[in-house]
Amino acid sequence: MKTKITELLGIAYPIFQGGMAWVAEYHLAAAVSEAGALGIIGAGGAPAAFVREQIQKTKELTERPFGVNVMLMNPEADEIAKVIVEEGVKVVTTGAGNPGKYMAMWKEAGIKVIPVVASVALAKMMERAGADAVIAEGTESGGHIGEATTMSLVPQVVDAVSVPVVAAGGIADGRGFAAAMMLGAEAVQMGTRFLVASECTVHENYKKKVIAAKDIDSEVTGRANGHPVRQIRNKLTREYLQMEKNGASLEEMEKLTLGSLRKAVVEGDVVSGTLMAGQIAGMVNKEQSCAEILAEVMDQAEILLKLK
Repeated sequence: MKTKITELLGIAYPIFQGGMAWVAEYHLAAAVSEAGALGIIGAGGAPAAFVREQIQKTKELTERPFGVNVMLMNPEADEIAKVIVEEGVKVVTTGAGNPGKYMAMWKEAGIKVIPVVASVALAKMMERAGADAVIAEGTESGGHIGEATTMSLVPQVVDAVSVPVVAAGGIADGRGFAAAMMLGAEAVQMGTRFLVASECTVHENYKKKVIAAKDIDSEVTGRANGHPVRQIRNKLTREYLQMEKNGASLEEMEKLTLGSLRKAVVEGDVVSGTLMAGQIAGMVNKEQSCAEILAEVMDQAEILLKLK
């Protein structure tokens, strides 16, 4: 399927794999790119040396385009921005801030810059800063979220900017893909669906919780302190929400969640770990390869869009 995004990035399918911290490492990114979409390494809070290693290992597994997601709050964001240039990465997605100070360096290196946005105002700001496209992410997403839903956010962003828009949040199959296209998007980003890909290295306990999740099993913590995170309900979320209700300080709550994502992803602790996942977890009910996921999504979407 050809769209402005596939032409911009040289990919076969207008689908991005979400840059999930601790989850989106080189095995997953390379597998998604090899299958024809855009694999993304999630830099998260990792050091620059680790990100360089991930990029190099991805290049060993695929010659196709892939990207790196940079969390701009990362203390080593400056160094990671340089590593991306040095390693010849073709695409950067960004979150948690304004990538403006890196834009000239990245553009000079021929890198396509695609920030994640949760509002029209931020989308306009990113376009002015020189973004090649934007990812409009709705509150249905897993992990750190904004307030607007994908259904309401995407068309408003499409109307507000001239660069291509990628829809993210609540998209798990060809129906969601087709709906995003109808809203004006040129591509979609999926995270939770790839969490259970056979090439994804997250702990089996985490995958099983996502596969077993029902429609009402995701919960948002951190609304009270301005850091909302969507995850699957467990003992940790119940404790956190009780602390919020009791007016606990941000410092106290951060102590509770320190290292909790790693606990879930690496150690398989599904009781005290943070199980980031989107509202569509209830639609994800089997483990498949990245190639199988993409083929299934695209086949369904093309039928719905009457392209086949």
